[in-house]
Amino acid sequence: MGLFVLVGCSGEPVNRTTGVYMLLDTSGTYADEIGKAQQIISYTLAQLEPGDSFALARIDTGSFSEKDIVAKVSLDTRPSTSNAQKRQFLARVQEFVESVRPSPYTDITGGLLQALEYLDEKDPGTKTILIFSDLKEDLKEGYVRDIDARFDNVRVVALNVTKLRSDNIDPRQYLDRLDAWRQRVEQSGGTWRVINDLDNLEKLLRT
Repeated sequence: MGLFVLVGCSGEPVNRTTGVYMLLDTSGTYADEIGKAQQIISYTLAQLEPGDSFALARIDTGSFSEKDIVAKVSLDTRPSTSNAQKRQFLARVQEFVESVRPSPYTDITGGLLQALEYLDEKDPGTKTILIFSDLKEDLKEGYVRDIDARFDNVRVVALNVTKLRSDNIDPRQYLDRLDAWRQRVEQSGGTWRVINDLDNLEKLLRT
């Protein structure tokens, strides 16, 4: 199938490619959840087609940096080559998993800004940001993240949003945290979804 198709009376080309940027929380106990993240990564790669793009980045102290990108790929239009690229991507992820150390801080906003920059550069037809995190942002002193980012035509999917110990004491903290991120994305033009059931990943890239 072509990357662009002609539709409508005007015959204007429509971009059918998909771009995915996944943010991986490596703070605290989330470093122990990476096995679940690998499941999501493998599923995502399997769904992508030639011409699509995918990047995986860690969330750490200062996430607005290309240095935090663990692996990235723009799939070749030749299926045999794109399949080899997928295997190389998974191998790079495995190397990261075997060497990752927990981060003392969690700069989710910086990671989102980097994700938006990546997707803007790739300019795919469909843009998706996956966030594997408890969504508890913990910034190092001095880091400024009060930034009005735009999520126009971007799907943001929060995955495996585990409950903190304090959430068990007061569930409102968990619900408020989810709602705050939802409002931030939707009020800036994006769409928001939470998937905690990792056996239900067929909704992951569905528009």
